[in-house]
Amino acid sequence: MRVFLAVHLPKLPLEVFRPKWSSEPPHGSAVLEKDKVMIADSTARAAGVRLGMKRGGVLTLSPETEMHARDVGREEAAQREVGMALMRFSPEVALLDEASVVVEVGASLRLFGGLLALCREAKAVLATLGFTARISAAPTGQGAWLLAKHGNRRVLKLASLEQRLSVLPMTAVPEIRPFADWFSGLGCETIAEVRRLPRAGLQRRCGEHLLDSLDRAFGTAPELFDWLELPPTFSARIEMPDRLEHADGAVFGAHRLIVQLCGWLCAKQLATTAIRLLLEHERGRDAIEPTVIDIALGEPTWKEEHLVRLLKERLHRIELSAPVIALRLDASKVETAAPASDTLFPEPGGSKEDHARLLELLVARLGEENVLRPAPTADHRPEIANRWVPVTQQAKLEQLPEGLPRPTWMLDNPVRLLMRQHRPFYGSPLRMVSPGERIESGWFDGELVTRDYFVAQADDQSCYWIYRERVSSRDAEDEPRWFLHGLFG
Repeated sequence: MRVFLAVHLPKLPLEVFRPKWSSEPPHGSAVLEKDKVMIADSTARAAGVRLGMKRGGVLTLSPETEMHARDVGREEAAQREVGMALMRFSPEVALLDEASVVVEVGASLRLFGGLLALCREAKAVLATLGFTARISAAPTGQGAWLLAKHGNRRVLKLASLEQRLSVLPMTAVPEIRPFADWFSGLGCETIAEVRRLPRAGLQRRCGEHLLDSLDRAFGTAPELFDWLELPPTFSARIEMPDRLEHADGAVFGAHRLIVQLCGWLCAKQLATTAIRLLLEHERGRDAIEPTVIDIALGEPTWKEEHLVRLLKERLHRIELSAPVIALRLDASKVETAAPASDTLFPEPGGSKEDHARLLELLVARLGEENVLRPAPTADHRPEIANRWVPVTQQAKLEQLPEGLPRPTWMLDNPVRLLMRQHRPFYGSPLRMVSPGERIESGWFDGELVTRDYFVAQADDQSCYWIYRERVSSRDAEDEPRWFLHGLFG
């Protein structure tokens, strides 16, 4: 069964300048085409601004209203961004006239839990992008597009679609508009009344395009779409409606870019392992280098929630050197997406992917230099063998002697222990609970150590790693010196 989702963006000319998530000016905004108002927000309309009003009239009624000249290029770019973001539901996405996007979702309904659930997710995506939208669904793309322009309606059968389309005004069909006066003279007002006219006469008077459009909408003729083609690499940029003084204010714009990235990844069946966000500052004579935020992921992902959470943590830690005027997001590294796990029962303690996401979140929140992993060096001296590196750093793991006790927590500088009744003392007398391990090493680099290590236990059952300095026969009469070097968990 073929099902098409149609998204109509009625406020696109206005929202490319002022997305829904940005702060609106107190006196409203309006977009002008050929020096006449083509669309205005509610604040401007309350001040008396009307469609078709000239610039002079707007300045007279509400001189504080922001006026923008229509930018068709930005509207087309925004429509393409919407299409790319909706590719998370299906790779078959087409851009239509009058700020509309059509998605063939018949094969995706079961995956997303049905049509209603899919429509809710699509609305959430569009809200994140900052656009107002009407969403409709129908068995034909042309029919869904016509329904979307006149409200949110969802039908799955051709019979129901015919009933819905028949009552729409005839001017909803673009091919009818050039002949609107002629049809009105015949007493036609709805699409149903136009279809009741003789086909041969309509074809001679209006040409084949009108009938073809109606036939495609009602499902009596096949539909052909130019599906949206994606670039081989992902790079998206967005200009901020206002200058941002704090990095936290870039979250909404970055989220918008992440939504596009996830659509691109899903359509390409890829996952990313590294992304780069550039916070652009002033250009020109006083140009400032962009602030670069690199995020490396332990496991490939295409999940929007995880990427947004990492970016939020990083942005929260950034102090801007200058106001931000634009954002750019690049997918630095991508690879083929692995299929989801088909394990019947969840893994105890979380899966490998869960652990990787936790580490990525800790790195984003605490900084790479504060999240470490062990990378021991093959050396008998514990202070050299005990080496820690950032979890994102690739380091060769060397083999250590097996079967010997080694605490996880090593002190940077060993602590000399007190002696009580010829026994080392640390909170309480310590007793040895392991055989000694003799270490004699370092002669080759001038850092010779000669020690005997033991695992010692206190009265509260705590275990410590201590050593006794070996002394020469000349110093044998001195009391041996004991040091605390590590603690066991």
